[in-house]
Amino acid sequence: MFQVDMLWMTLVILWAGIGNGDHEDCPPYFDCGSHGRFGYPFTKVERPDCGIWSIHGCDDHNPNSGQNVILSFGTTSIKVRKFELDFVTTTVYFIDEDLNKLLLSESCETFSHNVTLPPSSPLGYYTLLNNITLFKCNRILKVNPPKTFLKNTSCGYDIFIGPPHSDDVSQRSLAVCSMVQLPINGFAISANPFAFLTAEIPMQFLPSDECLLCLHHRGQCRLASQGKVYCAQRKDKRNSDWKPGWVLGNVIYSTMAGIGVIAPWIIIMFGLFFALRHCKRKYGSAQGPFQSRNTPVDPYENPDTETERIFFGVPVFSYKELQEATSNFDLTRKLGDGGFGSVYYGKLQDGREVAVKYLFENNYRRVQQFMNEIEILTRLRHRNLVSLYGCTSRHSRELLLVYEYVPNGTLAYHLHGDFGRASSLTWPIRMRIAIETATALAYLHASDIIHRDVKTNNILLDISFSVKVADFGLSRLLPNDVSHVSTAPQGTPGYLDPEYFQCYQLTDKSDVYSFGVVLIELISSMPAVDAGRERDEINLANLAIKKIQKGELGELVGPSLGFESDREVKRMLTSVAELAFQCVQGDKLLRPSMEQVLKTLVRIEGGNYEYEDLVQGNDDGDGTSHSEEVMFFTTRGTEVRVDLL
Repeated sequence: MFQVDMLWMTLVILWAGIGNGDHEDCPPYFDCGSHGRFGYPFTKVERPDCGIWSIHGCDDHNPNSGQNVILSFGTTSIKVRKFELDFVTTTVYFIDEDLNKLLLSESCETFSHNVTLPPSSPLGYYTLLNNITLFKCNRILKVNPPKTFLKNTSCGYDIFIGPPHSDDVSQRSLAVCSMVQLPINGFAISANPFAFLTAEIPMQFLPSDECLLCLHHRGQCRLASQGKVYCAQRKDKRNSDWKPGWVLGNVIYSTMAGIGVIAPWIIIMFGLFFALRHCKRKYGSAQGPFQSRNTPVDPYENPDTETERIFFGVPVFSYKELQEATSNFDLTRKLGDGGFGSVYYGKLQDGREVAVKYLFENNYRRVQQFMNEIEILTRLRHRNLVSLYGCTSRHSRELLLVYEYVPNGTLAYHLHGDFGRASSLTWPIRMRIAIETATALAYLHASDIIHRDVKTNNILLDISFSVKVADFGLSRLLPNDVSHVSTAPQGTPGYLDPEYFQCYQLTDKSDVYSFGVVLIELISSMPAVDAGRERDEINLANLAIKKIQKGELGELVGPSLGFESDREVKRMLTSVAELAFQCVQGDKLLRPSMEQVLKTLVRIEGGNYEYEDLVQGNDDGDGTSHSEEVMFFTTRGTEVRVDLL
């Protein structure tokens, strides 16, 4: 058995040696004018082997060169207007020039135009976002469209227009008609298609399961000959996921690079393979000679299958399990609605209480948001971030996420939902909520993640009013040494960074702005947006700036907090208001960082403090790397050590 183990170890070392030598010279990032810095899956045209999409027109020395970027994949080229990069998906917006001409002239040929997407590959597939299916019907035919469909008769045939993402049953009633899918500029559908159709096309690339696994380990997914996929430049190599197909892809690619160097290793590998087969027959057992009964199963092997029940390290639930846990998604169990889904209370068979998020089927970004949350919450672990217990398969029609149940509702509910509850949040409790929320956001920023939807509805409270920050569907990765990400503004009115809204540049200071609004809500108990206020005070940030500049803080502070009666509370409230004022400045350069915000809050709450930021790898023994942060501060003469994880 010792000889068998030695042979096996030698074979693994040889495989690793072959696989790790490819494309190590590919740059992790490159500059692209005003669009900022890019990395995988994009690459410069000079290095097509380093990515999936080659970008033309990026002059590193000209900050305006990125205005006209040409993107090519295979033989297809498009002119890109803007990019959106998420953890697992990439979206590019481009103009279909032919469609644009047809729309401008309101030509009936529009309804014969098909948007052509690149073909799928082992690396992934392309989808058209924000589109609608139109049905072109010959008037001789007798059709019975659903009542929700609109009808247009301006051409020589009837056009039936249904709601975006209409169900299969509705579409079957128009099966005798021809279909065309076209992009739309919003969801305000009317009987005049030219009012809502657009030539700007958002095309999204979704990685294959194998590439998702590679990206999860911070590698770059490559395509070798014969359509084999392999993972280059992996940053996290502790969880080995190589399968024979992946190894063969590496061998083939390496052989193309230098057959004279690799061929001897291939011969050795085949020799070892037959030696191992001989040993397996000699020592054969039900488990095989190389599998110990105590060997842990790799949680990343064969992801996203109902049989394995594991997807990127979290359990995969069936729809039926979650249907039973929530009593068939009983409305009495609904905890709330968000922009992208509803959340229900549930109880699993093992007795755990959970919150189940059911992503809306008409949300065309739901796969992206589904994967975003899984990718973030499996990478990070923090006491003030909500925990992910599991999900359904990403190939399931119903996309559901299962979280820990946080029983005390949202901060918004306590501040605004029930007038009797605002008084239960005393100033010390509010101060702790502010510090814990800032702690979670500082941790995210230290991990290069922007939350992008910080608001009181996404701050959950447990029975002791401890914070759990939730909802990472819009979150974005901000790579090292990148000042911003160019992306279409998304978020919640009242919390949205005005500079991000105007310039389409998302930075960590966008979260700081949103958190500043949360601080003002904690001070005032007023909602972020209130149409009943004066026009220039509808947004709470504007109201706060106005009151603070006029020295009218007393009119902003909630009457139950003791601003006039408690000197210490008044000191803290005044200091927090000053901090909030800095956070909601229109110019992001005038806002503090999230780490500075946290330090300031701790100082306001307790006086003297010492902050030590230790961001380092923390192996939990399961091969998963997490960040660690520890904060030391002195409050009322006592040194306190706070583990932020």
